[in-house]
Amino acid sequence: MAFLPDGTPLPGKLFIVEGIDGSGKSTQLDLLRKWLTNEGYVVVFTEWNSSPIVRKTTKKGKRAQGLTPLSFHLIHAADFADRTERQIIPALKAGAIVLADRYIYTAFGRDGARGMDPDYIRQVYRFAVRPTVAFYFRVPLKESLQRILVGRPTLKYYEAGMDLGLDPDPYKSFRIFQGRILERYDGMVDEFGLTVIDATEPLVEQQQRVRLIVEPHLEGVLEVERVAWSKALVEGQLHGRYLPGMGYEQ
Repeated sequence: MAFLPDGTPLPGKLFIVEGIDGSGKSTQLDLLRKWLTNEGYVVVFTEWNSSPIVRKTTKKGKRAQGLTPLSFHLIHAADFADRTERQIIPALKAGAIVLADRYIYTAFGRDGARGMDPDYIRQVYRFAVRPTVAFYFRVPLKESLQRILVGRPTLKYYEAGMDLGLDPDPYKSFRIFQGRILERYDGMVDEFGLTVIDATEPLVEQQQRVRLIVEPHLEGVLEVERVAWSKALVEGQLHGRYLPGMGYEQ
């Protein structure tokens, strides 16, 4: 189950993914979403820094390279609070599955790596729903950098921690900054019971493990109501590319 901060259980399930940039967590969450949707479950997706109340401000601040560690922290906290109130809690109360690409542990890792006080950060996010399962995709720094550079030739300013003045070379700065985040993630495994996935394993093997962990938690969650024509086609043993996994016994 997912739980409110006071321990109140919610009928829905909350599965979240964490990891440093280039860990492959978003790919794995997308595969999980497609599988759950195909199985007929109601799935709600939410991702870090996506609330409309902060999106424009964040883009403007990044473009001007004017965001400080504190402003980053406050913007992301506002984003998370808005999505918790408008997306996460309503969906969980309805019994749906919520998939979150990054959660409070991103703030604990990044804000901490930028010098914010860890206890203060945890206090700010004390309103967060406790996840059903929190996956942490662990990957070495060298591999994460290689994966990022395959998709684009340069590193982003804040992604590399260039705002902290760690090193004028963005690649060296990336290793230092993401290394700090990696240390914090590793420290959170026992603190918050994160489920570690070896992100260096083949993509299919990672997904198989994720599904094995998720599947026992799916009993009783909200499912999509099947339309009559789909049921009739399956019961009539009429199969096609649009009919896999419709969920009816024949």
